[in-house]
Amino acid sequence: MALRFFCTSNISTQHHRSAKTLVSSSLSLTNSCMWNSTPARNSKNKCATAENVKSLVLPSISSTPLESLHRGNWVKLICGASFEDVVDIRNLSLVYTLAGVDCIDCAADASVVSAVNEGIEAARNMVSLRRPWVMISVNDDKDLHFRKAEFDPEDCPADCSRPCENVCPANAISFQGKSTSGISYNTETPRLLKDGVITERCYGCGRCLPVCPYDKIREVTYVRDAFTTADLIKRNDVDAMEIHTSGRQSNLFKELWSALGDSVRNLRLIAVSLPNVGDSTISSMNKMFSIMKPNLQSFNLWQLDGRPMSGDIGRGATKESIAFAVQLAKAKGRPPGFLQLAGGTNAHTIDGLKKEGLFQTTITEYLHDDMSTINSSDSSHALISGIAYGGYARKIVGRVLRSMQSQHGGAASIEDHPEHLLMALKEALALVGPIKCL
Repeated sequence: MALRFFCTSNISTQHHRSAKTLVSSSLSLTNSCMWNSTPARNSKNKCATAENVKSLVLPSISSTPLESLHRGNWVKLICGASFEDVVDIRNLSLVYTLAGVDCIDCAADASVVSAVNEGIEAARNMVSLRRPWVMISVNDDKDLHFRKAEFDPEDCPADCSRPCENVCPANAISFQGKSTSGISYNTETPRLLKDGVITERCYGCGRCLPVCPYDKIREVTYVRDAFTTADLIKRNDVDAMEIHTSGRQSNLFKELWSALGDSVRNLRLIAVSLPNVGDSTISSMNKMFSIMKPNLQSFNLWQLDGRPMSGDIGRGATKESIAFAVQLAKAKGRPPGFLQLAGGTNAHTIDGLKKEGLFQTTITEYLHDDMSTINSSDSSHALISGIAYGGYARKIVGRVLRSMQSQHGGAASIEDHPEHLLMALKEALALVGPIKCL
């Protein structure tokens, strides 16, 4: 697949050359690096891989995450608030760090956070890069992002066609009933895949629920413990937190915020992810901001969650996130904070923003007719600060990871397999590059 970049017309000549070089070199390097990873050549291969990766890195990713938010080219990778497969998370974090994301969002779990940071450092050991922020996700009430599917495979009729297994985007449903070649994170213990839902891989998309012909699958919801989260925030490798909320129950939001206490002062960014609740969206945002404000010492961001966990479905999935952005773009009385799209985002999201005149457009450019409600000091900043990619980002790189794991085992580290690393990086850059190529 060829890389496609949609760079703005004011792109510098240097960046034009970089984008063109990226397209040609990534394709040739992927083919030229199909060598055998024998022990005698491992060291040489890793050095060659590092050099090849350096040639692919975009110049624009030298900017800090905060600068990206201001410019409108912020990109966040969503590993999944309930996705806890630490082997995949480590490899995804490595690949997307090399691709230039500004933030990696993951489950508020200590082992998951460690896997993200290990992937980041593995990438930075290959190429001199700035470190993306690590964000953890929590919820204040029942939420689609915080659930798992569950069923007893013994209850499944022998003649069932198993549509749940086919529809699952995370390969989280198995009827193999055998040990894989994979090993658990930081152990030498074989990972046993029992029939049913592989809990750590399930991220709660819910697609299996309606397709079961015998109605055997149920959802299990949960709420992250605030006090455990507060301890996690105090670690020196967590930079940001995202609170998922319905936007309808400010009392639950207040309870969570109070329970987190002073731990939030350790963070660089606090995000609130909320759905579009129509006319009450702005008033809900203002209520939540008033709750946070007395103890808010970092930047804040509003994640506009259009159509949750659907970006991998197809082109139309991004429409709701675009519509949400358009709604808030000219909304009066909106509280302070960056705006970022999520929920259904994919390779078509940028085109949607461009059609609405919102792609990397400054507040002054978009609201030139009515600046009455905008802080003049923010007028030169991008109105939409960036995009978060979840299911689609995991899907395009996940295909490469599955291929690698089928050949080298379920616990393979992608940097040890140059051909797969370069293929995965090509996919990641095709998604991140159009935003970063300024």
